[in-house]
Amino acid sequence: MHPFLYGTLITTLYIAVAVGIMFIARKLINIPDELFRKILHFILLGAYIPLCFAFEAWWMATVYALSLIVILFPALFLAQRIPMFSAFVNERKKGEFVSSMVYAVGMMAFSIVVCWGLFGDKYLVLASIYAWGIGDALAALIGKKFGKHKIKWKIADGKKSVEGSLAMFVCALVSVFTVLLIKGGISIPMCLCIAFLAALVCTFTELCAKNGLDTILCPVSAMVVIIPMVILL
Repeated sequence: MHPFLYGTLITTLYIAVAVGIMFIARKLINIPDELFRKILHFILLGAYIPLCFAFEAWWMATVYALSLIVILFPALFLAQRIPMFSAFVNERKKGEFVSSMVYAVGMMAFSIVVCWGLFGDKYLVLASIYAWGIGDALAALIGKKFGKHKIKWKIADGKKSVEGSLAMFVCALVSVFTVLLIKGGISIPMCLCIAFLAALVCTFTELCAKNGLDTILCPVSAMVVIIPMVILL
């Protein structure tokens, strides 16, 4: 089988099965709206693994990611006109689900081009994305449930809490550290140092980002920290 077709098959199969299971589960059991949103978020994050390891070359993975935008955007744009769809995916405002998906998949393509295409390291893709993605999801869940201390800084969006931001920082630190450790070639103290700085920058960026732009700004801020330090090492 051609390498591009193989990567396409594996990644599409993962997305179809994971999303299908969640939508069936949504119908059968009572999954809280916010938890359902974040599970879909984690499914998208999981797609980075077959993208980076099922495709033979970075440009193949990029073409696949861009093709998702071409296919998904018109389909979701039409679907959002159905009231039941917006309620099912728990949109906070009209068009939010479509825009967030386009941001996320666009960032998917961009991170692959920069980290894997320009710098030749697919692990940098995972480190940069997971610095934001995992922490952002858990920060939202923890912040909504336990976030009693709101951060009132002028530059903050006013909705974030100390508890949520702390969850974001810890998750980002653990995610980046784990990816760099698996990547190898960097000492444990340096992995920890890079992860700490990336987590700090990502948490601050997420705290200030508004209108869903954290999907773009946080991974980019992580790249700005992680890539130069890894290259220097």
